[in-house]
Amino acid sequence: MVLWVILLCTLVSSLLGGLYVLGVFRRRRPNEPPLDKGTIPWLGYLLEFRKDSSEFLKRMQRKHGDVFTVLIGGYYFTFVMDPFCFGTIVKESRSKLDFRTNAAQLVMRVFGYKPTQATQSIVHASSTKHLTGDGLTVLTQATMESFRKLLLFNLSSGEKKVWQEENLFHYCYNIVFRAGYLALYGTEPPRGAGNKEEAEEQDRLHSNQLFQVFRKYDRLFPQLAFALLRPKDKREAERLKRHFWNVLSVKKVWQKDNISGWISDQDQLLAENGVPEYMRDRFMFMLLWASQGNTGPTAFWLLLYLLKHPEALKAVRDEVDKVLRESGQEVKAGSPPVTVTRDMLNQTPLLDSALEETLRLVAAPMLVRAVLQDTCLGTGSGTEFALRKGDRVALFPHISVQMNPEIHKEPHKFKYDRFVNPDGTRKDFYSNGKKLKFVSMPWGAGVSTCPGRFFATAEMKLFVFLMLSHFDLELVNEEEEIPAIDISRWGFGTMQPVHDVRFRYRPRF
Repeated sequence: MVLWVILLCTLVSSLLGGLYVLGVFRRRRPNEPPLDKGTIPWLGYLLEFRKDSSEFLKRMQRKHGDVFTVLIGGYYFTFVMDPFCFGTIVKESRSKLDFRTNAAQLVMRVFGYKPTQATQSIVHASSTKHLTGDGLTVLTQATMESFRKLLLFNLSSGEKKVWQEENLFHYCYNIVFRAGYLALYGTEPPRGAGNKEEAEEQDRLHSNQLFQVFRKYDRLFPQLAFALLRPKDKREAERLKRHFWNVLSVKKVWQKDNISGWISDQDQLLAENGVPEYMRDRFMFMLLWASQGNTGPTAFWLLLYLLKHPEALKAVRDEVDKVLRESGQEVKAGSPPVTVTRDMLNQTPLLDSALEETLRLVAAPMLVRAVLQDTCLGTGSGTEFALRKGDRVALFPHISVQMNPEIHKEPHKFKYDRFVNPDGTRKDFYSNGKKLKFVSMPWGAGVSTCPGRFFATAEMKLFVFLMLSHFDLELVNEEEEIPAIDISRWGFGTMQPVHDVRFRYRPRF
């Protein structure tokens, strides 16, 4: 009899524990946001969220208001859609709201890298040193050399100008990825005197091969991040990860010439902190995706929007030509390709605005914090909500600010000068009469702001600057609509198109 009682108690305890895990007993506490668990235990709204995150969040906002809690795959996410709350959330101490918890889980799943306590401080210190100030000037120069090697090496003023036709997304992603990779991870050393041309050809060949493999992995990334890959795709993702761990291994990287200080310093510091070599190989892969996973797609959208808006293309190209003239350079027959410096890139307010407008339209990161202790959140209207320990709090700026018609009039339209005043200064934006600090958040915010944002911006601007200064550009079909975005990539940075568009280009002179 005693045995049966013990078994029964065990069964009941297990059942209750399972129901608890599934979220059956979760109830809204006083001052907590509206709670919506969906109809499926544990899963909650996971399937609907993954199908189209943006539309799901819009529906929840209409139903519950600007702050609400939903169950997604075993976790309770409190989404905050009020932009006046963003500052409080991104500035909150890590002891209460911590971005590292989710980030660590993600990088382990998609890159196989297990962050140490020193990882964040190493990345921050190295990025401050090499991706800003004088370090950024050096890296911009290295990137200019990469573009010269990939984009401008076969320009021949003696040949007749001939149109070349390409897929725009593939072209932009390919060139920008390879230029960034070579600038960061180094170049092939010449094998003997007089073999510089052979080494450069090897760089072109190797970087293109790496890009082709990277695109295979990139297509799997969204499903991999959510652990929703089919068995076949999961095996492929593991194979690709091992490929990158090998190709980007520290042993092979250190055999290159011209390795950036950003890469070399981080590897040295990780080694000094006792991180084993195999894990540093994985760290190298993580840095590649973090630095190059969004710049090429963004460059595609920027060029596409310019090509679809002739007045914008003319204004930005005129600005580029003006900067060139003031630098004492000119693109003309018989002249070598120009050299664009960081100082020149700092003199392009219209290009800056066009890039920021592009990011407003297509950058859609999800900013997530783990709630480490019960916390009170104040809203712009004066209401206070309680955040529960163990939950997640999330921001989706694409809906809240970037496509908000109260902040940006006609938000679905591309306006290249939206962010700049006639005198070249930056515009201010308001909501309900109050000035907003966060009006576009492609790089995140607070302690989780992308440390490479200045380099990424320079890389994309440099590419577009060179394309506009050296080539005539046009769409093959000028009437073709701008392609829809791939909604499976909501939350992972810059969106990608569901299909490519054809364009053609030829030397301007």
